[in-house]
Amino acid sequence: MTEPWPLTELDSVRRLRALAAGVRGAHVTEAHLEAPFEQVWALLDDLEGSFGQVVPDMKRLRVISRNGERVEALAYSKYGMRARLRGVRRPGWCWLQSRFLLIGVAAAPEGAGTRVAFTGGVRVPGRAALIPVGVRREGGRSVQRLTDLL
Repeated sequence: MTEPWPLTELDSVRRLRALAAGVRGAHVTEAHLEAPFEQVWALLDDLEGSFGQVVPDMKRLRVISRNGERVEALAYSKYGMRARLRGVRRPGWCWLQSRFLLIGVAAAPEGAGTRVAFTGGVRVPGRAALIPVGVRREGGRSVQRLTDLL
């Protein structure tokens, strides 16, 4: 057999769904926004600014290093907790995680608007799982806050 294996490209939202499917307790909240991708992503890509206004329990996020697509940041929650997040950020894609926290955000053009997706939550130490309490509510609040900022 010399036929090549079929390849396909996933947009950022589909990639987020695929990764979240491998994390027990994860829930992906999606929405279609009537705004161009560039406008939506400009808000989500501003990690030290508007990103904290979109994610409900984020008080502040401070980027401490960048190396190409790789990013490292310190996250501070409204409840006094903090985490050192590491991950990948590229146009339409941001996946950041620490030992106890996961944040995934994706956006892709869809028709005249943009499809966005959010996942994340508190991780169970030593296991590939999220504590499912409040995950759906937080995702919905993120979509609403993003819509309000647009």
